[in-house]
Amino acid sequence: MQKAFFEIQGNIVDVVTKSIFEGTVVVSDGKIVSIRKEHVKAKGYILPGLIDAHIHVESSMLIPSEFARLAVVHGTVASVSDPHEIANVLGVPGVKFMIANGNKVPFKFYFGAPSCVPATVFETTGARLGVEEVKELLQMPEIKYLSEMMNFPGVLFNDPEVMEKLEAARNAGKPVDGHAPEVTGNDVEKYIRAGISTDHECFSLEEAYEKIKYGMHILIREGSAAKNFETLYPLIDEFPDKVMLCSDDKHPNDLVLGHINMEVKRALNHGLNAMNVIRSCTYNPVKHYHLEVGLLQPGDPADFICVDNLTDFNVLATYIDGGLVAENGKTFIAGVVEIPFNHFNIKQIDTRAIRVDPGRDQIKVVDVIDGQLITGLLLADPLLENDNVVSDPARDILKLVVKNRYHEAPASVGFIHNIGLKRGAIASCVAHDSHNIVAVGTDDVSIAAAINLIISEKGGISLVDGPILRVLPLPFAGIMSGLDGFEVAKQYDEMDKWVKAMGATLSAPYMTLSFMALLVIPELKLSDKGLFDGKHFAFTSLFGE
Repeated sequence: MQKAFFEIQGNIVDVVTKSIFEGTVVVSDGKIVSIRKEHVKAKGYILPGLIDAHIHVESSMLIPSEFARLAVVHGTVASVSDPHEIANVLGVPGVKFMIANGNKVPFKFYFGAPSCVPATVFETTGARLGVEEVKELLQMPEIKYLSEMMNFPGVLFNDPEVMEKLEAARNAGKPVDGHAPEVTGNDVEKYIRAGISTDHECFSLEEAYEKIKYGMHILIREGSAAKNFETLYPLIDEFPDKVMLCSDDKHPNDLVLGHINMEVKRALNHGLNAMNVIRSCTYNPVKHYHLEVGLLQPGDPADFICVDNLTDFNVLATYIDGGLVAENGKTFIAGVVEIPFNHFNIKQIDTRAIRVDPGRDQIKVVDVIDGQLITGLLLADPLLENDNVVSDPARDILKLVVKNRYHEAPASVGFIHNIGLKRGAIASCVAHDSHNIVAVGTDDVSIAAAINLIISEKGGISLVDGPILRVLPLPFAGIMSGLDGFEVAKQYDEMDKWVKAMGATLSAPYMTLSFMALLVIPELKLSDKGLFDGKHFAFTSLFGE
């Protein structure tokens, strides 16, 4: 894959000097030997490879080696990857698996030490990372930062363990990523002063402005479920040195279509300064996280891409360490065979496990907002059948279930609005942050069946539509597949389309479902232990005001 010596010509985008000029890039043994400024016939553009500044690779449902095979097609050469998801299932061994597998392919994975495993004490996880485990990870050269500090109350109230983890990152000389949705005023100032340097959870420009004022870098996110680009893109020209691009969570069918290159293309089409846009996903993350990724300078690793122009931004070729890893939409990275390992230990259920006895008051309903991780809260009259509160598809109020996957325990049941299903049920073991089973459906029989499909495979995503039962197995930690990524994406896409035919109105039904157990994002969510009020950071009752 790697050529000992070659030259490539075109319009060279120099993100260090902020200039664009015609020239020739000379590569030898994986390094850029020299760059000659000269008139050339080639009309395309050569620029540093793209970097996703914050992603959970696990959300692609692919192990890192398969993620890389898909990402390089779109010009991505590196990722700042938070292995928080697998850490919640398998702890430090899970993080080390991600590193080891990623090292088997020509792609530059830079992982973080997960700071919040578990994210809260209000859910059941498969593992726990305390201060000593975090310190162990921070000493590894592959670990470049302390992953997103979701426990912002712990920062604000000086929780001893949180403070020790932040101190460990400082002592290791590594930056700390943030996660502070809707934290403002004195609280956000204190949060940032604790040494937290980034945030990818801004939902408005005003929130971003305030965080930048205190020195924070803002990561503009455009994932499969959470989409903040259209709100935040003006920051790229307003604060070009304080912005990076990220996807956070990207499902496999979306990854086949595009990655960070799609954000670049949209930014260019909005008329933003091309150099600012390109630096936001090359120079800025390299400098902030101290990444060993080339910036198209003599002596750098030969990590670069070729595109047709700076308007359409079609990626023609991707090089990593001088090797051609993708060209014209085709990946040249070979697959890697791994042996799955997991943490899954429960038996199948029946409908009795998800019955809800009626109460005297209205029910609290999770109100989904398409394209956002935040949710609202609705009050609704319950629909009763045989003294059981059931789904009401006519009002789009459906039963929501979270089932502990790690050991036998009662299922947790709530209700949700704005999913749109008219029949059947879906379930997933990709459920942030603890990756218990989350399911939603129009009737109890279908919901139980969808959950049992996940249990039978010890992880995956499923759908039940009358007699139709489908499941995509995810045997690695219950959240990833080791199969060919393009085939996994095809199967996922088929299931996604089927669910939409069942009535789902969301742009990414499975991805949205996966965040309904994410307690650190307000307002109302459901964990395996009960209904959770994200604003007051406490459990709340299903019935009542």
